[in-house]
Amino acid sequence: MKKTPSTFGNLNKKQLLQKAVRPFGVLLVFIMICAFLAQYLTGSETLQDYARNNPELAYGDSGMEPEPASPEIVDNTESTNDTQVIADSETSDESPAYNKQEESEPDSPDTVSADSLVSEEEVTDMTANSERTTYQDGFYYEPLSDTVKQRITGISYPKDGCTVPYEDLNYVGLLYIDFNGETQDGELICHKDIAPDIVEIFYELYKNDYRIERIRLIDEYNGDDTQSMLDNNTSCFNYRVVDGTDKLSKHAYGCAVDINPFYNPYVVFNKDGSGETYISPQGSEIYADRTLDFPYKIDENDLCYKLFISHGFTWGGNWNSSKDYQHFQIVLD
Repeated sequence: MKKTPSTFGNLNKKQLLQKAVRPFGVLLVFIMICAFLAQYLTGSETLQDYARNNPELAYGDSGMEPEPASPEIVDNTESTNDTQVIADSETSDESPAYNKQEESEPDSPDTVSADSLVSEEEVTDMTANSERTTYQDGFYYEPLSDTVKQRITGISYPKDGCTVPYEDLNYVGLLYIDFNGETQDGELICHKDIAPDIVEIFYELYKNDYRIERIRLIDEYNGDDTQSMLDNNTSCFNYRVVDGTDKLSKHAYGCAVDINPFYNPYVVFNKDGSGETYISPQGSEIYADRTLDFPYKIDENDLCYKLFISHGFTWGGNWNSSKDYQHFQIVLD
């Protein structure tokens, strides 16, 4: 029987190897072409990137999920200042979104730190400021804050026996022109019902360059009216009696103001009219003679006089048995 020659019989080993490898070469070329087409069609993405970014196309309904991408490593040493600023602003606790969340979701009492707690005194001060009435820049009045109460209690406001409640008084902030022509901050305490008049009067004095040496709470003189007058201090509230009597002064109600008192002294005459018997403060005797012309004298031609009278006050310079040239007072209904 005649044998049919084998196809591989006539081939040497080299030819056999080439014949065996050729399919793999074709397959490799095919894979490279597919990779090239995939990268071309999906931009710069690799097949892995494409699969990760398009799981519904790469994995279909198999339920498989792509592996998470490794975190991007940023070299801060090569970043620009602008980039750092942007990064800081996006992570800062001061961003609008953070502040809004803080406002809408305040910390519970269990998480509030001791440093963030507001004292009762500060709450009262803020309440007083929230009730502040501003007449002009630098001129305002408000209820007494706890800070002010602490300043005056035991001095101009007795701890015991004071018949005037804190609630009847207002703190007044104002500006004035001192004897050197410089603007200064002043403060008074007065009855709340005349606080609007007080800020209006002192605003007009300020606007007209009226000179006042100083305006301080009398508490800075330990509540001593004589010491305040000696320092030519303009003042208002002081829970005290009329000098030389046991009768409460209008100052005790915050309804009287003394202006430049050293140049406008308090004078009490003898009952028989024989002359002055008492002048206060000591050293101001020369200014008791109102026929003289001197600076800071209050008379009926003075702007201060005209303003207080127009607001319903009376002037101590018009009294009969005594003269209180520094003094303006008002009687409330």
